Amino acid sequence: MIPRSPLDDPHNAAFAWARYRRVMRWMMLVTVTMVAGSVWLLYRSNGLVSIHLYIATALGIGFTMLLASALMGLVFLSSGTGHDESIADKLEDERNREG
Repeated sequence: MIPRSPLDDPHNAAFAWARYRRVMRWMMLVTVTMVAGSVWLLYRSNGLVSIHLYIATALGIGFTMLLASALMGLVFLSSGTGHDESIADKLEDERNREG
């Protein structure tokens, strides 16, 4: 039988997802700041070059930071709520029978 996850409780899930959204809002602010800073430094060091360089830099840094923060946020959500401990490890049952 699969143990119940703490995220199955609507109150716990609402709290966890609210915390995740709060972290993502902060990371969006950090990402926008980093993208603006990197484009400004790129302009300062190279001057006016192709607009495609600035677009590619902004998209690359932005998507990379947001993807990394979304995945790390999900790891923190899973670990912080106890969802990681609610798995059914079939290999553990086999190890207990053999040992």
